[in-house]
Amino acid sequence: MGSQPSKGKECLSKIGRVSSQLRLKRALHKPKVFRTESAQGVCVSYTAAITGTGVFTPEQIITNAELVEAFNAYADKFNAENAEAIAAGEVVAKDHSSEEFIVKASGIEQRYVMDKEGVLDPDTMHPRLRQRGDDEPSIMAEMAVDAAKKALAQAGRDASEIDAVICAASNMERAYPAVAIEIQQLLGISGFAFDMNVACSSATFGLQAAADMLRSGSIRSAIVVNPEICSGHLEWRDRDCHFIFGDVATAVVLERVEDAKAGYFEIKSTRCATEFSNNIRNNNGFLRRSRPAGVVDRRDMQFMQNGRKVFKEVVPMVSQHITDHLSDIGVTSDNLKRLWLHQANKSMNDFIGRKVLGREPEAGEQPNILQDYANTSSAGSIIAFSKYSSDMTDGDMGLICSFGAGYSVGSVIVERHD
Repeated sequence: MGSQPSKGKECLSKIGRVSSQLRLKRALHKPKVFRTESAQGVCVSYTAAITGTGVFTPEQIITNAELVEAFNAYADKFNAENAEAIAAGEVVAKDHSSEEFIVKASGIEQRYVMDKEGVLDPDTMHPRLRQRGDDEPSIMAEMAVDAAKKALAQAGRDASEIDAVICAASNMERAYPAVAIEIQQLLGISGFAFDMNVACSSATFGLQAAADMLRSGSIRSAIVVNPEICSGHLEWRDRDCHFIFGDVATAVVLERVEDAKAGYFEIKSTRCATEFSNNIRNNNGFLRRSRPAGVVDRRDMQFMQNGRKVFKEVVPMVSQHITDHLSDIGVTSDNLKRLWLHQANKSMNDFIGRKVLGREPEAGEQPNILQDYANTSSAGSIIAFSKYSSDMTDGDMGLICSFGAGYSVGSVIVERHD
């Protein structure tokens, strides 16, 4: 069919009006009370709670020293093999990395990975993971199941008591069947399951999706898992980003407050927002083989970012998102005992903490785990929450926030109940 400019303009105009209406609706929306009509017409509402968390941590660690040694060996090899082209100005020589550079740029000191041998091999520079048969558990599902079992144990629940599984991660091992459904089967959960990808914000978006289903009464319980094999989509041969990511899996059990056992976090409110940007991108999609060049290992098939632009644009976006979310439900920053932020960059988190709190965060108010885990995409804020929430007492409030590619940002305000 030919193009229809007049209808296109009408469409764009309509989209603009709808967008304005949505922005107005978001500004007026106070996501504190959720009500639905039951089949009998009786107004019902439920409150969601986090009752358990779990973290799967790989056994293998790569220190900054090990990573720098491997990268510099690769850089030397590359420069030697391309000496003539470099001398002619046709190829740019690769600079060495250093431990000092990595810590200053990110605050990261080490990372956990599923395979360090391949990453540290100058001739490979990526993880080497065995291709599993279709009748074997996938690696992402296996990681998620480990974390899920820990979360279920903390919640005091059996897998048979869970109604839904959401696998929320920045990349999926395959297109289908959904990894979440495999996890559901491995755990022995009935009900339903689905995958979700909102990059680094996947965990908080998954929590909102699960909480909304709990609030509406469509389920009584759910588990959100975040298996992240970030080493698989990181370009370890790029000095600007070769240190950023690590591997991990996290899990969160959610239930209705009325079903929760002692020691839970009531979900007071959730909020998600997105704004399109190419500043964090990965072009490795299913149409890869349909391109004229065929299946090639292009640089844009792995994680790419414009770090300076990301910092400049995401920090104010996230800070404002959190501030608005708190204000809209009548919570002040003084009411917060803890901020569990996305673990991408220490400087970024410090800046957001100062903007939200209006002062320098005190020790323990904004815990970081990235020095040990690096950036684990969607799982980072959940690791921080899992490791730094047990000291919270009845009435203490905190905020979980993740943000990243998209751009996307999600926040979850919680209150402890003993």
